[in-house]
Amino acid sequence: MNFSDIAGEYERLASLQRSAGERLLSLLRIARDEDVLDLGCGTGGLTRRIRKLTAGRVVGVDPSPAMLERAVEESRGQEIAYELKSAEELDFAGCFDVIVCNSAFQWFREPEKAVGNCFRALRRGGRLGMQAPAKRAYCPSFIEAIERVRRDRRTSSTFSRFREPWFFLESAAEYKRLFESAGFKVRLSRIECTTTEHTPEEVFKIFSSGAIAGYLNPACYDVELTEEYVSAFRQVVRRSFEEQADERGLVRLRFHRIFLLAVKA
Repeated sequence: MNFSDIAGEYERLASLQRSAGERLLSLLRIARDEDVLDLGCGTGGLTRRIRKLTAGRVVGVDPSPAMLERAVEESRGQEIAYELKSAEELDFAGCFDVIVCNSAFQWFREPEKAVGNCFRALRRGGRLGMQAPAKRAYCPSFIEAIERVRRDRRTSSTFSRFREPWFFLESAAEYKRLFESAGFKVRLSRIECTTTEHTPEEVFKIFSSGAIAGYLNPACYDVELTEEYVSAFRQVVRRSFEEQADERGLVRLRFHRIFLLAVKA
């Protein structure tokens, strides 16, 4: 499983990503004549919102073929260009006034290279807005469920061969230094903790909108994933969310998120 496997359901399930994306757009204040790159655009939901904010050029970039296929299908007639490439493969030079990176930075394999590519892609005075999960305990409810997977007799052996595909830093200062090392002037770098309440089934759907694409990605294991393992993994995670519910049947879902705004001075 990877993002291509969840592309069909991503737009419906990714409620937290959408709300964080709206917050990011409010920080960036995109003008009507600005050219914008949506980095890690997924199925293009936020890219289409950007299209409504500017008459300039709008480009969405993502490394998942299925995600981009969905984005192109949903964006017909809206004058949005989509390109299949990763952040590490960006080859733009001075093409954009704004780069938006929503809920994608944690997936970058080489974050230093990606940030440098973003710096080159912006015009002088251009700005970048980034939002992503932060801290290794980015969502305590998810971490608790994964600890269950680590210990369960049906999943422990295979999960011991799992290698994390994501990138997290523990403080806003660390994110700031990463972007400053590429030449950016960082105007805002803040880790916020948001708390929402959901039923266990809703929490499982949120988990399935992103995190599961890492935890069940065959490329993150050095052993073959069996159908039995995948089924047991889902069962253990779902059961954990059920047991985390309070007397009202709700789970308090906490997320640590980095919001960063940087300028190419």
